[in-house]
Amino acid sequence: MITEEYFYAIALRECSQIGDINFNKLIKTFGSAKEAWAHAKKQYKKIDGMGLKTVSDIGNDDHLRFAEKELEFCEKNNIQISLRHYGEIPSLLNECTDAPAILYQKGNIDANLPKISIVGTRNMTSYGKQFIEEFFETSKSSKYASVSGLALGVDKEVHEQSIRNQKPTIAVLAHGFEFLYPAKNRKLSEKILQEGGALLTEFNSTRKPDRENFIQRNRIVAGISPSTIVVETAFGGGSVSTAAFANDYNRDVFALPGKISDVYSQGCNQLIFHNKATAISTIKDLVNLLGFNNLSGKIEELFPYSETSIQLTENQNIIFQSIKDNPQISLDDLAQEINVSSHKILPIILELELLGKVKSFSGRQFIAI
Repeated sequence: MITEEYFYAIALRECSQIGDINFNKLIKTFGSAKEAWAHAKKQYKKIDGMGLKTVSDIGNDDHLRFAEKELEFCEKNNIQISLRHYGEIPSLLNECTDAPAILYQKGNIDANLPKISIVGTRNMTSYGKQFIEEFFETSKSSKYASVSGLALGVDKEVHEQSIRNQKPTIAVLAHGFEFLYPAKNRKLSEKILQEGGALLTEFNSTRKPDRENFIQRNRIVAGISPSTIVVETAFGGGSVSTAAFANDYNRDVFALPGKISDVYSQGCNQLIFHNKATAISTIKDLVNLLGFNNLSGKIEELFPYSETSIQLTENQNIIFQSIKDNPQISLDDLAQEINVSSHKILPIILELELLGKVKSFSGRQFIAI
């Protein structure tokens, strides 16, 4: 039910100095957006770390008029409005300190359905496409919703494969609902809604797909799921920022390794090398790590598992045995244990991850598999 609290929340969020974190401070201090609107300007000294300049735009009648139009737009276009301080945004996203104060949504999200965020480059190769197809095929008997950003390339393939495999999919937008970017994906966005998925954005209806919005959008993609999979990305690609947010939120990150000469594998390889993501060795192992059961795997996998024993080099074996004898050992402790500097150990650990012998965790900790 839309109450006047939504009206004041929209107006408050429109104030020039009130981002999501400051919005949350105001709610904690005054109890509601309505009370913050009425009292924050006069009682700003009550608010920890907030000065007069920050609250100076609160009370501006232009924002009230905007909020009125926004509510009318949402009602006319069947857009749901969710407030963080009402506990209406997805629970995992709510755990993030910089979670959006307001979310606008079309379609439905099953709160109880596990979510998996899958992201990657707009310049997807056949390698990335095959991985996505194999992932959905292998996990088709599991119940989950995919999350991506409705961009071209990997995002588009994720949404399409979700629909093809009868999985609800959530597209997180970098703009308001007056727009649809890229326009090529308009039919796909309609199909997502028809097939029980949802479109989600923190941006009000008038916000255009400006460049800075995409990085901001990526934190929602990372925050809404317990795990993020990076399929293909170049150095400094947008998906690297999604992985960084996921790491900050203490979520699992998996990356698809590739040839060091392949531009759109270099970002993934870098994430793995710097212990920001776990290397994907086989799709079946990935699905198991995600906690899916009743798998429906193909006989031939993209990254097949072999029962043949792997012959490790002397250095690989020393590090593997040390990790095996000391589960969840940290990089620093491992360096001390075998008396080898950490920068020499990391490349060998990457080799062991690609061989499926070692798994890394946040905080540069490792276990033997």
